[in-house]
Parts: sequence; structure tokens; C-alpha cells
Amino acid sequence: MVIPFRGDLHNHTFLSPCGDIEMTPRFIINTAKERGYTIIGISDHNSTRQCEEIYHLGQEEGVLVLCGSEICTKEEVHCLAFVDGFYKLGQLQEYLTKYLPPIPNIPDKFGYQFWVNREEEIVGEEEFLLISALEQSIDEVEKFVHSLGGIFIPAHIDKSKYSVLSQLGFIPFDLEVDSLEVSKRCDLQSFVAENKYLTRYNYIHSSDAHYPEDFAKTACDFYLESLSFSEIKKALRGEDGRYVKIL
Repeated sequence: MVIPFRGDLHNHTFLSPCGDIEMTPRFIINTAKERGYTIIGISDHNSTRQCEEIYHLGQEEGVLVLCGSEICTKEEVHCLAFVDGFYKLGQLQEYLTKYLPPIPNIPDKFGYQFWVNREEEIVGEEEFLLISALEQSIDEVEKFVHSLGGIFIPAHIDKSKYSVLSQLGFIPFDLEVDSLEVSKRCDLQSFVAENKYLTRYNYIHSSDAHYPEDFAKTACDFYLESLSFSEIKKALRGEDGRYVKIL
């Protein structure tokens, strides 16, 4: 029997240069728990380095953290990518490091790129600008993520910037997606009615939270038999009676 688990898969920490300094591991997990969320995705721009600390905190508080990144492809399409386990997370980080252009970050212009421990002590700093586009196409990113058994979701496809529709004008017919994400303000029924070829896809919506006031304010219910990465992937794909309901 499937039961609902509340979640939001698109959230930034202050590792992202555009993320607020208050988006710390403890804030994210404590707030998620207080508001009844049991699934939280961590998706900083082109980096996974804050994921592990948040994952461990989530385990202690009964919140499942999906570890991954919001990847910007060379077409400047934003895509959510999540993997299962720290070994695969390390492989994803190696991929991001390899293909991120070596453009130095300018903190006074773009923001700091720190990651921290649970006491909010700085552990490290990303040297290169994380909001750059990777030197990889959307097809190459999708294939790599799925080679790790991961989840691949084109982000906020209804937006006029940094979405697969704004950048390419269409979704490539051979692009394997686990779901599509729309932004929190999108009227999904009207959006799909205007783009009838998109009716065959499954959808989530997310907060894309960068600031505390936006966090845990947008949700989907994931109908699962148990709380796990594999069950979430089935729900996103609408498989074996698992599914996602947009709230």
C-alpha cells in the first residue's frame, strides 16, 4: 500500500552564490521537520559539496535528503540531478568539477561559495563560479546521471530563462527524463493545455528556494510504499502504483 510523504526536491544552500547565508544545514532540516516534510532535495548550482552534511542531519531527524545538484548545461538549461549513495555522489562531483569552466568566482559580485558543517563552521570554498554553464550538453548530462542510476529532471520548464523550452524550444524526443519540474507559480493544467505534446510526461513542482522565506512553502506528496531513493524514482516515473501529487 502506498502512503504520502511530503517533499520538495529543489532547494539551494548558501553554497550556491545566490543562496542566502541563512540556508544552512540545520535550518533546512529543522524547518523541514517542523513543517511536515519528509523528503528534501539539495540542488546547489553545479556542486554537491553541501549534501552529505545535510543528509546526516536529515537521518537523525527522520528527513530523507536527496543528494544532487542543479546542473547548468552548455545550452544553459537547468536540470535537477540526484544520485543514491555517497560513492555515486562523489562520481557526480568529479563530473561537475571536470566540466565546470575555470572562471574564478568574484564574491563581491556573485556571492560567496562556502560549504559548512552542522555547527555552521566553514569547511571549504568553491573557487570557480558555480552559476557558469558546464561544458556538457543536456544529452550528455542526462546520460551520465542515468549511468549512475540517478534521477534526471529538467527544471522549471515553464520559465522564460534557463529552461529546456526557453533554450531549445522543445524537449528532445530521445531525452530520458524521470519527470519534469514546473515552478511554484505555474498553473500546470493550463500550461499542458497550451503544450499538448507535454501530456505524456509526469510532473513535480518545487520552491527553488534560495531564501528562508521560500523554503518548505511548496510541496508535492510522493505516494510510496517506503521512504527510499528507489521508491521516489518510481513515483517520479509513475511506476508500480507509485506517483506524485502536486499540492
